[in-house]
Amino acid sequence: MTPPVTEFSKNLSTDLSGALWLQAPDTQKIMQTLGHDNVRVVGGCVRDALRGVPVTDIDMATNHLPDAVRDNLTSAGFKVIPTGIEHGTVTVVATERNFEITTLREDTETDGRHAKVRFGQDWQADAARRDFTVNALYADSDGVVYDPLEARGTSGLVDLEAGIVRFIGDPDTRIAEDYLRVLRFFRFSAQLQPDAPDEKSLEACARAANQNDGLSALSGERLAQELFKLLAQTSAPQALELMQQAGLLPFVFPFTPAVDIQIMRLANLIDIQETQFFEADYLLRLAALCPDSEAVIDQLSEKLRFSKKQTKCLRGALDTSCHPVCYMSAREMRRALYVSGREAFIDRCFLIWAMDKKTNNAVQWRALIAMATSWEKPDFPLTGDMMKTAGVPEGPEMGRVSEEVERWWIDSDFTDDTFSIIERLKAVVQATIL
Repeated sequence: MTPPVTEFSKNLSTDLSGALWLQAPDTQKIMQTLGHDNVRVVGGCVRDALRGVPVTDIDMATNHLPDAVRDNLTSAGFKVIPTGIEHGTVTVVATERNFEITTLREDTETDGRHAKVRFGQDWQADAARRDFTVNALYADSDGVVYDPLEARGTSGLVDLEAGIVRFIGDPDTRIAEDYLRVLRFFRFSAQLQPDAPDEKSLEACARAANQNDGLSALSGERLAQELFKLLAQTSAPQALELMQQAGLLPFVFPFTPAVDIQIMRLANLIDIQETQFFEADYLLRLAALCPDSEAVIDQLSEKLRFSKKQTKCLRGALDTSCHPVCYMSAREMRRALYVSGREAFIDRCFLIWAMDKKTNNAVQWRALIAMATSWEKPDFPLTGDMMKTAGVPEGPEMGRVSEEVERWWIDSDFTDDTFSIIERLKAVVQATIL
């Protein structure tokens, strides 16, 4: 059994006994069901808790075999889903959150995307197969922290305090086991120490850019998932700049972002979302990195395997036909909203705001976005019966006349005067049909 950490640092406490997420009823019930000595929380939740960062996801490691984990927790009243049971992982659905629980394991064979594993009882071996030293920290149900890598001459706790993200063991070997670790390196480095990443690890990531069937062989879904995690961080621009310097951006994007423009737009957008208390929209942050090009959207959507909804959002955010300005009138805003759609219009506002050099315009941008958010799209009141009565024949003429009247209706600021609409319809029919 790996001994707990008894003394470590003046700056980081290794006592997590007061962590609310650890003492939560569901967390404690799971750990008590599996046994105090047989399960520990691990990875990001421990790393973030030690840094004082809010914990969102909770992963656990256990020396129980996956079937035993499933049976014990099902008997305790939990819903258990075998999400990755061939690799020892199950997802436990609890009242307030989900938990991922993985059996202690060692990799026996890898190809950079998938791994064959052997289950075991060795906490040190489990720690040694993880990606970075700062992610190989464990804590038991009492909040006692364990650093199994100490026995191998390194320490996740020491690296965490120093803000160093380094691969466990040989960086090239760790990367070859899963090339997605390259992106994870930049994400974590940007969080902990963006100005001075670990040189040995950085060099290994740069070498990975030249490996055949490496980064280029990763699935679009996995790339997108990791990219969104990176973009969720306020330090995303620094991470992307590091990736640019290492020559890695072409493996993520089907184009090369103009670092001095696109990454600046991203940095400004993140600042707006953070300081103005807007939601951190990761897809919009990705749009900030893209040139305003329909071809680019198609390439990116194909590479990252986006859904139709995601692709539509990108198209709207990057549609240059919509160009809001912070001082536009309410009538101009309503017209643009109707033509572009509310979501696309608001996204365009954010992207254009991000490039607005006049910081004093922030109040006007906020007001414009607030008005757009509360806008409800009016229903076009022209009906088929109205057009038939006016003498419009069925077929293509119906659509053409409808479009003509709708353009007038939009310019009239969406009048609800039925008489005026019918008069306009008559005028269009007389001029183009009768």
